[in-house]
Amino acid sequence: MTTEQLLESFSQDKLLYVFIPIFLVAVVLEYRYSVRHKLALYQRQDTVASFWMMAFTPIVEFLPKLGAFVAFYYLHEISPLRDVVQRQWWAWALLLLLDDFVYYWFHRSNHEVRIFWAGHVTHHSAIKMNYATALRQGVGERLHKFLFWMPLPLLGFDPLMIFTVMAINLFYQFWIHTELVDRLPAPVEYLFNTPSHHRVHHASNVRYLDCNHGGILIIWDRLFGTFSEETQGDAPRYGLTKNITSYRPLDVATHEYRSIWDDCKRATSWRDRWRYLLLAPGWSHDGEDRRARVLRRQLAAGAN
Repeated sequence: MTTEQLLESFSQDKLLYVFIPIFLVAVVLEYRYSVRHKLALYQRQDTVASFWMMAFTPIVEFLPKLGAFVAFYYLHEISPLRDVVQRQWWAWALLLLLDDFVYYWFHRSNHEVRIFWAGHVTHHSAIKMNYATALRQGVGERLHKFLFWMPLPLLGFDPLMIFTVMAINLFYQFWIHTELVDRLPAPVEYLFNTPSHHRVHHASNVRYLDCNHGGILIIWDRLFGTFSEETQGDAPRYGLTKNITSYRPLDVATHEYRSIWDDCKRATSWRDRWRYLLLAPGWSHDGEDRRARVLRRQLAAGAN
């Protein structure tokens, strides 16, 4: 394949752009419903910041995504399965499952590795749970995101097929960013990521921290010990454990990188500097350990 053909194939990845008008209409409808019923689902500055993050994301993502598409192409070319896995129905179904599995580990890593969290935290800094928050994507995470998907072209899936399924996964996740949908039937709640499960994921309550990382399916969290159910006695509080005070777009997008830099300057050894980069958010070399798993363990001990 020539460079021109490769770029032409890359340009066919347009599905997410088809979804954007649908997303915007949903935001408007949800906002109007919120106003009409006095639900206070939206806060002006919070929503404006979400739209800024939506605008930043494709700018930051363009080169990493193009580089990933090229890498996926060459990995697909050397795959021993490339002539077996075409675009059969079963290949699409298998890819949806594998993509969601990869997404789980990508998303979980964004919460458990601080340098990755710095790129993802913009999504969680929203203090409201609504469809505008769904558009508030993690900006910096675009720099490392596609590395997690590198094994899939080696399994015989072509680059455009992978990018299409990634877009479908994001489309599904848009609709779970809402407070307007309560619990769904039990079988759905057991297998799929739902608004209830995702409210937990966005909550800063200790019992909910770093839980429910699945994209379409919640079974990964059930299998790997990161599931938490929404409880009536502990309503989700959205935002961060320590919310940012600025709504300036660059502050929202970069504040955690600056915080990491400050912590690394305070550290007295290179070992601790690497820990600030690679351990979960909340670790400190000279203060209280505020990592999510530590806080949850303390909560459980206090309840006993």
